[in-house]
Amino acid sequence: MVFLPLRDDNPLRFIPFQFATITLIVINVIVFMWQDVQGEKGIVDVAAAAGVIPTSLFGTANLPPGFGFLPPEATLITYMFLHGDWFHLIGNMLFLWVFGDNVEDAMGSIRFIFFYLICGIAAGLAHAFAHVGSDAPLIGASGATSGLVGAYLMLYPRVKMWALAFMRIPLKVPAYLVILAFIATQFFFIFSGDQGNTAWFAHVGGLIAGMFFVVAFRRPGTPLFAGAPDR
Repeated sequence: MVFLPLRDDNPLRFIPFQFATITLIVINVIVFMWQDVQGEKGIVDVAAAAGVIPTSLFGTANLPPGFGFLPPEATLITYMFLHGDWFHLIGNMLFLWVFGDNVEDAMGSIRFIFFYLICGIAAGLAHAFAHVGSDAPLIGASGATSGLVGAYLMLYPRVKMWALAFMRIPLKVPAYLVILAFIATQFFFIFSGDQGNTAWFAHVGGLIAGMFFVVAFRRPGTPLFAGAPDR
C-alpha cells in the first residue's frame, strides 16, 4: 500500500458526533469477537455460512453441509460484518474511522447507514460476477469501506490528510493523492493477475458505487469536489 490513511483535517459541520460510524465499528468488533472465541474452526464455519459464495449466490453449485446456512441474498449483507483475523478487522475499521465520519456528516446518519450497506452489496456483487465459479466465501468490510473512499473523493478531494507512505513515512498530503494511490493499487493487482486472497474486484465495485451514489445521498446543497468546510 502506497499510503495508509491515519486521519484528516476535516471537521464535522452538520452532526455533533459520528454515531453511525462508531456504531458500525462497534458491531464489526463485537461480531469478530464472537467469531474469535469460537476458535479458528468457528471463524471458518461462520464465513462458510454467512459469507458471499458466488456459486451459491448464482445457484450453480450444490454446497456441502455447513455452507449456505443463510439465504444467498442475505449474505450480501452479513458478509461485510465478518473478518478473518484481527489484522483484517483493524485495517477495515481504520478506513471506516478515517473516511466514515465526514461522509456521514455530508449525508446524515440514517442515509449514511443505507449508503454503507448499498456499497457493501455492490462490492459483493462485483466480486461474485468476477468469480462466478468460485466456492470460496467472501468476507470483510473492505468493499463497503471502499465505497466511503469513493464518496470522500467526490466530496473532499482537497482536504489534507495524514498518511503513512509505504507504511513507514508520515506525510500530510491531499486526500486525492491517498485515494488515487488506493485506486491504482486495486487495478494493478487486478491486471497483474496476482490477486492472492484479497477481493480486489469487491474494492473496485464498492468504490464505484460510492462515487455514484454519493451524488444522490448527500445533503441538498452539499458541494462536490470541495475542500474542508469552515468551522
